[in-house]
Amino acid sequence: MQGFIAFLQFTHISLKSLIPQLCDFEPATLGDHVRRQRLVLELTQKEVADQLGVVPWTILNWEKGRTEPPIASIPAIVQFLKYDPFPEPKTLPEKLLAKRRVTGWSIKEAAEAAGVDPGTWGNWERGQTILYRHHRMIVAQLLDLSAGALNQEMASSWNRSHERVR
Repeated sequence: MQGFIAFLQFTHISLKSLIPQLCDFEPATLGDHVRRQRLVLELTQKEVADQLGVVPWTILNWEKGRTEPPIASIPAIVQFLKYDPFPEPKTLPEKLLAKRRVTGWSIKEAAEAAGVDPGTWGNWERGQTILYRHHRMIVAQLLDLSAGALNQEMASSWNRSHERVR
């Protein structure tokens, strides 16, 4: 049977190609920031996952908004993005949370660094007054703030929360 060539029926063939993803959108979530930077750098989710020390499904879930990155991953994400996507902290609770994000600390780890229990640190992040001068000194040192300014802010906070209603 030499000289014979297999002959195929005429079939419909569809050619497909990847559609380039647009990266000129305004990110609303941390996952959006990761997605935009990934598209700008033309990286796959697996390549980004390898850089951030997570699995590709994690990147997919962040980008789709199904999950938020844990605080422990945020230092690596900021390094990948080459910018901090969070707004500049203005209040003391925002500064405490920003410190945790920069270091990747859990509330427990931040509390250990300050020498307090996690509930106390959590209360401070929710805006409760730092009552003890010793704790204010530690917080001022952790946040690179003036101890005097922090004492004054706490005194004002205390006075506002204890004003009599007339």
